[in-house]
Order: sequence, then structure tokens, then C-alpha cells
Amino acid sequence: MVLVLQIAEPMTAHVISPFAPQLIRDIGITHGDEALVSFYVGLLHSLFFATEALTIFHWSRLSDYVGRKPVALIGLFGLALSMLCFGLSTTFWGLVISRCLNGALNGNIGVMKSMTAEMTDSTNMARAWGFLPLAWASGTTLGPLIGGELARPADRFPNIFGHSEFLKTYPYFLPCAVPAAVSVLSWIVVFIYLKETTTPQVTISQLLPWKKRKTVPSPALESPSASSLISNKPVPIRGLLIRRVFIATGSYAGIALVDIAFRTVQPVFYATPISLGGLGLDTPTIGTILAVQGIVNGVMQPLAFPKLHDHMGARNLWVFAMATTLPLIALFPALNTLARSSGVIQSVWYLVGVQVALLSCTGFAYGTSFMYITAASPNRASVGATNGFAQVIVSVMRAIGPVAANSAFSITIEKQYLGGNLVYCVMAGMVCMAMGVGFLLPRTMWND
Repeated sequence: MVLVLQIAEPMTAHVISPFAPQLIRDIGITHGDEALVSFYVGLLHSLFFATEALTIFHWSRLSDYVGRKPVALIGLFGLALSMLCFGLSTTFWGLVISRCLNGALNGNIGVMKSMTAEMTDSTNMARAWGFLPLAWASGTTLGPLIGGELARPADRFPNIFGHSEFLKTYPYFLPCAVPAAVSVLSWIVVFIYLKETTTPQVTISQLLPWKKRKTVPSPALESPSASSLISNKPVPIRGLLIRRVFIATGSYAGIALVDIAFRTVQPVFYATPISLGGLGLDTPTIGTILAVQGIVNGVMQPLAFPKLHDHMGARNLWVFAMATTLPLIALFPALNTLARSSGVIQSVWYLVGVQVALLSCTGFAYGTSFMYITAASPNRASVGATNGFAQVIVSVMRAIGPVAANSAFSITIEKQYLGGNLVYCVMAGMVCMAMGVGFLLPRTMWND
């Protein structure tokens, strides 16, 4: 059930990646300036995480009190509603509001990690975190395929959709409607079959302001006590501000910053003309590459992560995974250099394949960070709040990453700083910062 809960989120997040550059061109916000396309694409990605950063802790904290299931259902509803709004948007501000709605109503990512932690222990945690990316990879595979194949259906499939005035007016509604439908189906499945993994402290009705209820202490105002750290009650917010939570959160934030910067630059790089520093690929091709990337990542995680974790240890595996991002980034200028000299030939596709393989290795850092965050929680009842706190910091990083990387990409195209390689130096700097935090991780997990 946790896998079903998770698949909708990456699908809705990544379905826009193949067509986002063309969508920005179509709405006319850049006024024909190709250098601005990557900036606005990065802004759309950042808005989701910026609004998520404002709400995710509260959703995760709420799930410690009312249970995981109610918050999960609200999140799925938010995903469906925001995707339909996105598909119906014909202005840039409509896209902005839709992405903000998507981030604000989505609390599932913290809830999902909390549920996984509550269903596992030290004997099977690595295996569980190895399988969990399978659902994420399924979403990141299907999302780009859907976005790449179903965008502008009236133009691509005139015999089927050519007579639909609705799809001509809203050419990106169909690829957005599919993940929205998946979110609705997931909502139904979760509502019927998902079992609660924690004991609710209160009901949602008790939290409504117009309902008379017994006083429920505000967790934000309580002072942490020694007994609360070993009790079965969630600790107050101040109880989360401890060194091990900061270190574990920092490791997660580091890989998230680098990963989101890469993933937002990647489709823009593929879509940018070769003469400006990219590969000049079309939307369906980009969607196919991203889909294959998701498949490879989904296969690698459950097969390799548990074995590598047992063989290398948690910290060494995290460092190895982060180190693979340096050649991953270096392949961008190498691909463009080769394409400039010989065109998009077979050697270019070999390098794209290497890039896809390296990205799957980078994903090992996520599972390791999740395990550290779970181990860093002050007590079992505060897993949701700990994941929520970590997710707030990560959401801030994921809001900064796309804007920083894609702005650097735009400046690189326009000004040709450092020979057109400024953006890749910026991304390499992000890797070095993340590695500095990662070396603070202990070789063995913390114990309560």
C-alpha cells in the first residue's frame, strides 16, 4: 500500500519535464528569448518545493496526532486537483498558482517515509528502502512517457484528437489528466485498503475550531523533557533540534539539492539547440530518455542497494553515491562538445547511457539518508515530525536548486561565462558542499 501511495507523486512531478520548455515557449512569457526558457522552467519546479517547505512539517506533525492515513488522503486529493488546474492553465500565473497548490496540499512524502519506518526494524530496513524507490522509479518512468507522448495530442495524433477544440485550446491537459486520474484511483485504494501504522492521539474532528473538545496541548509550545524522549508521545518541536537530526537532515538536503539541480537542467539541456550548448532533442525523445532513466533506477535500487549497504556500510555508500554526481555533471559539456563536432551520433547516445547509469548510482544516497533520519528521531512516536522537519529543509533546497541551476544555465547560454561551463561549475560546487556534510555521518546508525 505504501508503494501505491508513493507512485502518484513522482508521476505528477515529472510528467511536466518533457514538455515544460515548449510550454514556456507557447505561453509567450519569454517573448522569444531562448535563454529565458530554462529560468522559467526552473521557477516552475522551484515553486512546488517552496510551497511544500511551508506546509510539509505541519502535515507530518499532524500525522503524528491524527494518523498517517487521513493526511495521505488529503495529499492525494491535492495532487489530483492541482494537476487538473495545471492542464487548464493558459497563462504563466495560472501555472504558478497550480504548482503552488500542488506543493501546499502535498504531505505524502513525509508520511510515506514515516510509515516505512514504522513497518520495519534494523533487520529489514535496508531491504525496505531498496524496494521503495521502485514505486518512485515507476512514477518517474511513466510521468515523462505520458508527458512526452500525450503533450499537444491534436498536433501529434490528428486522426484521433484533431477534431477536439478543447485539446487544441488546452494542449497540455491530457498529459496532466492522466496522473490526476492515477491520484484519484490511488485515493480510492488507500481509503479502502491502507491500514494505519500509528496510534492516533486525536481525531481530525477534535482539531476543528468550531467543534467543542477537550483541550489538546499544543506540541509547539510544550517544553522538551527527558521523559518525553523515551515516551510513546511525540516530542515538542524544540525536542527535534538536536545534533543528530541536523546531520541526518543535512545529508538528505545535500543529495536532494544536487539531484534536483541535475534533473531540472537535464531536460532543458536536451531541448536546447546544439549551437547554444545543448543537444537539440524533441519532446518525445526527451520523454523516452527520462523514462528509461526511471526504469534503470527502479531496477538498480532493490537489486543493488541492500547488498551494497551490507558490504560498504551506510556512510561509505552515501559518499560513493554522492561522488558519482561529479562525472554525471561533467558529461553535460562532453555531450555538447561531441554533438558540435559530429552531430548527435551513436557516441552521443553511448554517453547519454552512461549518464543514465550514473544517476541510478546517485540514488543510493537517498535510501541511506532516509535510514539515518529514521535513526535520528528522538523516539518512535516522533518519526513523523522528524521526517517532516527534514522534508522542510529538503524542500527549501529543492526550491533553490532549480532556480540556481537553471538561472546559471540561462546566463551560461547568454554570456558564455567560463567557456559556456558556468552552470556545471555551480553544480560541482553543490556537490562539494554536500560531501562536507556527508562526512559528518557516523559509521553506524544512532540508537534511541
